[in-house]
Amino acid sequence: MPPGPETTADAADGDTVGRPGGPSSRSPRPPGPPARPDASDRPQADDEQPEADAPDAPDASDAHPDAVSAAGDTASRPGGPTRLTRLLRLARREARRTALAVVAGLALTASFPPYDLWPLSFVAVAALALLTRGRTARQGAWTGFAFALPFFFFLLRWLHVVGYDAVFGLSVVEALFIALLGAGLAVTSRLPGWPLWGACLWVAQEWARDRAPFGGFPWGRLAFANTGSPFTPLAALGGAPLVTFAVALTGGLLACAVVAAWRLRASAGDRVRAVRAPSAGDRVRAVRAALPAVEAAALAAAVVLAGYAVPVPTKAVDTVDIAIVQGNVQNPGMNFLGRPMMILNNHVDATLALAKDIKAGRAKKPDLVIWPENSSDLDPFQYAEAYDRIEEAVRAVGVPVLVGALVDHPGKPGYVDNQGIVWDPVKGPGASYTKQHPVPFGEYVPFRQQLSKVITRLQRVPRDFYPGDHTGVLRIGPARLGDVICFEVAYDEIVHDTVMAGARALVVQTNNATYGRTGQPEQQLAMSRLRAVEHGRAVVTAATSGISAVVAPDGKVLHRSAEFTRDVISTSIPLRDEITVADRAGAAPEWALAMVGLLSCAAAIMIGRRGRPDEKGQQ
Repeated sequence: MPPGPETTADAADGDTVGRPGGPSSRSPRPPGPPARPDASDRPQADDEQPEADAPDAPDASDAHPDAVSAAGDTASRPGGPTRLTRLLRLARREARRTALAVVAGLALTASFPPYDLWPLSFVAVAALALLTRGRTARQGAWTGFAFALPFFFFLLRWLHVVGYDAVFGLSVVEALFIALLGAGLAVTSRLPGWPLWGACLWVAQEWARDRAPFGGFPWGRLAFANTGSPFTPLAALGGAPLVTFAVALTGGLLACAVVAAWRLRASAGDRVRAVRAPSAGDRVRAVRAALPAVEAAALAAAVVLAGYAVPVPTKAVDTVDIAIVQGNVQNPGMNFLGRPMMILNNHVDATLALAKDIKAGRAKKPDLVIWPENSSDLDPFQYAEAYDRIEEAVRAVGVPVLVGALVDHPGKPGYVDNQGIVWDPVKGPGASYTKQHPVPFGEYVPFRQQLSKVITRLQRVPRDFYPGDHTGVLRIGPARLGDVICFEVAYDEIVHDTVMAGARALVVQTNNATYGRTGQPEQQLAMSRLRAVEHGRAVVTAATSGISAVVAPDGKVLHRSAEFTRDVISTSIPLRDEITVADRAGAAPEWALAMVGLLSCAAAIMIGRRGRPDEKGQQ
């Protein structure tokens, strides 16, 4: 049996059993024929649930205000059930559904890197759709929260290097968005076409989570679990939101097929209990009853395969030879910086070794060299020794180097710029890009004065990073590249604006030393793969400790380094000027799908309110 809601009678009994002398939970049925024919002899609408799948009777908190007042009076009567008793009964009644939601959330975690079991993404979506179907908004919200908390906790476990309290706190904040999604799924599950509205609500949830609070945190989007699946090419049409929509729609259609198959099984069971041979009419009705399940399954398969019909452009006008320097980090974790100059010396030494190989003919001279974020652990404009070491490396290799450095903000004393700086072997430092989206509580502390007194760990972020105000399109040697720093690759608008400003390939400068060997570098590389397809650009990831990689415009990883090793990747990447449909559309598909989801919720609420007076009159 699919994980559907318990019967109304069970839910009602849970609120009245144990009340001495209390009235029955249901009024006695007047004598006469049954009010409705047997389910097997009556056609059902596509969105109607069978008797066994009817939603639970709402708790006192979900009922009419008069009923809530009556429940409160009962709780205060001597001998009546207390509020704690009702809560315990509710918890017991919801225990199985909650456990299933937890399992589904863990399945969704396994669909993301480093596990990459992407089919579990739409299976988990289907499970959540079934668990919230026919429920009240409040019940759906609880189920969504129970689904999301373990999902985010294990997905974001790489934050344990900061503290498990940080993992739990961020997981709770993110899970609240899925709780709202669960409420929306429950409300819209009574509408015809509910898998479609549910898919739009998934996009709406991600739209909100990508923007709030403090600029949002996009980790855990369904699209990021499907960067190597049949859904991936859809990113070229509508970006990450369209991939999320397709995955969620597949899950919703799969849930619809399960519901239809269960109704068919229940109908067949009724005929068996009737102990009569099936007639020709029964066989016709059975075929008709099977059609919804077959149609839903066929539509789900069609959505999965639709990506294969989307062309992913990869043809390049020209190419550029690059070298990615991964200098490595001696101290992973929170203390990766170690003593001053350590990280910078690592990258300088690796570049000097590359220069020797070029001079000896063992390596081809590149057109440009890329260093990662924080490759200079001192401000080269404030410390002469840092400036001189960078100059030595750049002049030795003889080509421009993109250097990652933390630089004092020129106009805001006490603030820092996280920059990528183009360092020319003749002219020295030139154009630069400043990270536009600093990470809250990692690169700046909101409400610093108040929170630092309570959370002393925040004092380890001594200065706030100042956000940049322009895209990272930089001329580096013969190439016009778009610089994106670290977590910015997760944000749609930053990457989109960089490409539309003229970037012919993308560079992701990152420092993952804090989260090495935790799965976080693999999750970030997956985002680079999706961006490559979405924008039809090669994506180069340069990391201090790994994973450094080169991703082709079709999302294939051409080269990648191991973690915590010194490495130099020398290769050629394509430079493209053509933009994709997703580039032209921008954020329009996401806004449209999110709006449809929210409007479906509003429609379901209005329809439900319109039906309440009639239902009350029938009682």
